[in-house]
Amino acid sequence: MKRRTFATAAAGSLAGLAGCLGGQFGLGGETTSGSNDDGSSGSGGSPGTASGLPADVDGYPDEVESKPEDREVDTSNLKTVTENGVDVPLLPVDDAHVWWAYRRARFADARGPDQYENSHIEGAVFSSAAERFRDSDDPTKQWGKQDRIICYCGCPHHLSSIRASQLINAGFENVYVIDEGFFEWTDRGYPVTGNSGGISEFVVRGEVHAKHAGENAWVTPVDSDQLESTNVAADGSFALHCKFVDVTPETRLRVDTPAWSTTGSVEELTAGVVRGN
Repeated sequence: MKRRTFATAAAGSLAGLAGCLGGQFGLGGETTSGSNDDGSSGSGGSPGTASGLPADVDGYPDEVESKPEDREVDTSNLKTVTENGVDVPLLPVDDAHVWWAYRRARFADARGPDQYENSHIEGAVFSSAAERFRDSDDPTKQWGKQDRIICYCGCPHHLSSIRASQLINAGFENVYVIDEGFFEWTDRGYPVTGNSGGISEFVVRGEVHAKHAGENAWVTPVDSDQLESTNVAADGSFALHCKFVDVTPETRLRVDTPAWSTTGSVEELTAGVVRGN
């Protein structure tokens, strides 16, 4: 997968437009029926059994021909990140690959739909962290609450931890995120599918009042359904690490924070620290 990087200047600022995050990227959850502790479906069977769900919604890959050596994955001492009041476990990418290869976990892509269509882990379903990108047929609604689920994103684990926290708060009991993110998966040559367009990488840095520490800042291209997010730091600063498809320095972005929203080109928004009025 090709990637490009835009240089980020260290000085200057861009005034934000009045407004706030509101319901722009609402957070929600779902409920489903139960399943087995080993990661299999609620109807029983071996780990990875999809309980009759269609292949495009079960979250498992097709039969994998080239597999890593099988092994137990130790989840007893995983790092965690706190999101939406719950601790989300961070699973190393190599462990996620073992569960993927042996169909022991369902995979959910937490990014925007255009990013998912461009490239995603083989077998993963689209289940965005942003409620406005999810529809009423979100595949996770058909999964059992004890099914083992791995969420992932590219930033490397902020959107995925948001989505995982939503699932945990909805009653799912066995949810993880890939610690290093989607692009470490691709860098290791693990299987992906999609359109495989070029990825542009850049950072949008901004500031809000420190009272918003721990809340989310978001960025999305104005004319495409892609998404990145990050937490506001203790001092009110934030850095949105963007990995978007078909983006140029002239592409217009929208940045949403708990205090303000603004739009500007990639070139403008990466020229310094973005601040609201």
